[in-house]
Amino acid sequence: MTLFSVIIPLYNKAEHISDTLKSVVAQEFQDFEVIVVNDGSTDNSLEIVAKIEEPRLSLHTLENKGVSAARNYGVKKALGKYLIFLDADDLWEVNHLKVLANLINKYPNATLFCSGYKRQAGENNFQRAHFGKIPDNFIGIVEDYFKQSLPFSIAGMGTACVSKENFLAIGGFTENVSHGEDIELWTSLALRGSVALQNTPTVIHKLDAENRVSNLKAKDKTFPDFSQFLMLETQKPTLKHYLDNNRYGIALDYKLAGDRENFQLWKSRIAVSNLNWKQRLLLFLPTRLALSLKKVHYVLLKHGFYISTFR
Repeated sequence: MTLFSVIIPLYNKAEHISDTLKSVVAQEFQDFEVIVVNDGSTDNSLEIVAKIEEPRLSLHTLENKGVSAARNYGVKKALGKYLIFLDADDLWEVNHLKVLANLINKYPNATLFCSGYKRQAGENNFQRAHFGKIPDNFIGIVEDYFKQSLPFSIAGMGTACVSKENFLAIGGFTENVSHGEDIELWTSLALRGSVALQNTPTVIHKLDAENRVSNLKAKDKTFPDFSQFLMLETQKPTLKHYLDNNRYGIALDYKLAGDRENFQLWKSRIAVSNLNWKQRLLLFLPTRLALSLKKVHYVLLKHGFYISTFR
């Protein structure tokens, strides 16, 4: 059996997919397959992947059904014991799979296996993700995943690995959810068992990549409602804190889109005490002022400066 199945949903990423695949093929640890699921691309992404001569790569094409459906389809085709979901515009350092394989060997009973990562804003600006109070050289089982997943989530696309068995046990991705589907997935898996982490940055998330789902307007997104976690939140304050920070992001999207009804709905689900002062400010500012600050944020991002309200 192949150890890793790397599943890459592809939708109009012609500018990035070649570099992404090169970073996978170049891994020091070579026991993997790559499954690219073309989700109805309208650019030449499909042609670029089809020209790559790599025996471990399989390419499948679907009509456009969204990223969650594409990932679930990739799982159906996967032969590996462990699954990794990589976005088509992110990159791996050459030791990424080696780090995950070592974690699996050391902590075989964990449910999630994660590495550290960096965010790239602009051409030469990289920011390392920091997880709660976890040291930069940490290797081990994370104590209270939800507490440590602020300001940055420990699990993420491309950084996290899960057994196919555990993925199927929680039902996979919710296919009608287009944004925040990974938050729902990592939360379910972290509640199911322990999370192993080697806090070495082996993944690069490109914040400036075009056509990211996160760049879509709120009206084009479908969010999870996190209702399956409501009972557990009353028993686990750090889970409530973690999810409230994600609810804040959704509420802010609706506010900036001028959707007052959905903004008020999501805002009502948040315990404001779980937010920092920057987040509270943006929630209560007049929409026009919040939009002005968001435009400044985009300008700074284009010039390589990443500012987050989550820290």
